[in-house]
Amino acid sequence: MAIETKFLGTAIGSMPFANVEHALDVSLGNLDAPIWPQLSAFGLKEQMEIQYSEGLPRVVIDETKGRMYFDTSGDYSEEFAEFYEAYMMAMDPDDGTGDCSAMAISEEFSHGFHALLKRLEASGQKLPWLKCQTTGPASFALTIVDENKRALWYNEEFRDVVVKGMAMKCRWQLQALKPFADQMICFIDEPILSAFGSSTYVSVQRDEIVEALSEVIEAVHAEGALAGIHCCGNTEWSILIDAGVDIVNFDAFEFGETIAMYTDSVKSHLEKGGYLAWGVVPTSPAIRKQTVDTLAEHLEKMIDHLATTGIDKQLILDQAIITPSCGTGSMEEADAEKVFEMTSALSKAMRAKYSV
Repeated sequence: MAIETKFLGTAIGSMPFANVEHALDVSLGNLDAPIWPQLSAFGLKEQMEIQYSEGLPRVVIDETKGRMYFDTSGDYSEEFAEFYEAYMMAMDPDDGTGDCSAMAISEEFSHGFHALLKRLEASGQKLPWLKCQTTGPASFALTIVDENKRALWYNEEFRDVVVKGMAMKCRWQLQALKPFADQMICFIDEPILSAFGSSTYVSVQRDEIVEALSEVIEAVHAEGALAGIHCCGNTEWSILIDAGVDIVNFDAFEFGETIAMYTDSVKSHLEKGGYLAWGVVPTSPAIRKQTVDTLAEHLEKMIDHLATTGIDKQLILDQAIITPSCGTGSMEEADAEKVFEMTSALSKAMRAKYSV
């Protein structure tokens, strides 16, 4: 599937607004590929991992302590059997129905998703693009712990449940939104990958990460959508490419030059039709000092740097997407609004310069 417009503008999901309709206005009014807003202002159930926990076996949400964990004690065979039965019924490549509603996200866990659906249904319009997002399996399973405060990743049975659960979450979202868009994008949000290789995660194997990501990416592709992976820090970018992702989304404001360290992988990725999503619009107070001109200058500098490694600049330009560097959920509302406005303005400015 080819993106027809270079410098497509889209964003990461989190937003700071408490008014869901305003959040939709900001998304729909500024982005070529609007997002459904993840709104932590609505409370614990809209936190990054908790938002995607419905339907997973042995989840415990402790609202008093403001946390979630998985109870891995005792006999959980019955709960696992129910989960895998639902998974196979939906996802079996030969006999599966494709119906992933067993992993649906309710309005209680996502006001933004359901508000977007209602608005799109009411408008009757079909947009060129829509983007959804799911917490990545590595970030979920390395962040969320069991009753003994041990990360789920190190329990292979529960890790597999997380991977398959996130795959179904992706497909369910895409199935719900596809009637309202010509083309769909689903990002797999993996902030934890910025710590890959550190002493904290020294026992996490590269091939395990690639395998987990690949399974979720395949689920996105099963719905005919483009799969992106977002990491807001520096990481080994070739991991994402080896997993088969279509769109590599990175913080190009702070770490823009790091992508050039993986020239062979990036060149192959682009030549096969992949995209780089340049997160060049900062999601920090630095946004207050930015203009379209300063951001365009910085973006071109990063693109030129990558081109010096032997990758054709026109190829980079043709397959560039514009995003903020991360989500805006922790920002002041006025700053977050400027992030979306700058993303839109930069996208338009780059298209105008390169005659799209």
